[in-house]
Amino acid sequence: MTSNHAFTDSCPKIEAQLVPVLRRMQIFPEYFGRHMLTAEAMVYQTLGALCQEYAGGYWDFYELNNGGFYMAPSTDKRMRLQCAGNGFDAEMSADAAGIVACLFAFNGLVWRTRDVRFERLFYSLREFASDHAEACAISAAID
Repeated sequence: MTSNHAFTDSCPKIEAQLVPVLRRMQIFPEYFGRHMLTAEAMVYQTLGALCQEYAGGYWDFYELNNGGFYMAPSTDKRMRLQCAGNGFDAEMSADAAGIVACLFAFNGLVWRTRDVRFERLFYSLREFASDHAEACAISAAID
């Protein structure tokens, strides 16, 4: 009988680190390159399309230790997301809502720009989301 213990120990948990205020100006060029204005707008527009209550605001930026990145509204309020394409309709934290918006936007940017950076961002964020406290809701929203 073999044990999966060694395999489990070799896969570190993916963690998010809040981007410090002093690095915020560098983040979009670093992760989005020449598409930074399009990518930023697409994330905001995506959340606006999914959440009727969303009316803009300050967002926090997070870097993932697997090379990924995401952004989420900086609020403790829960947000109701509705996805017409799959029938999803539920409340989630602003953090989870930001992950959903980024996943939708990164996927759209893959097709729109053909830039592989968005494919990497999508898969890195999806990997992080799979272990998020609201993983089931995130998965249902993007399904």
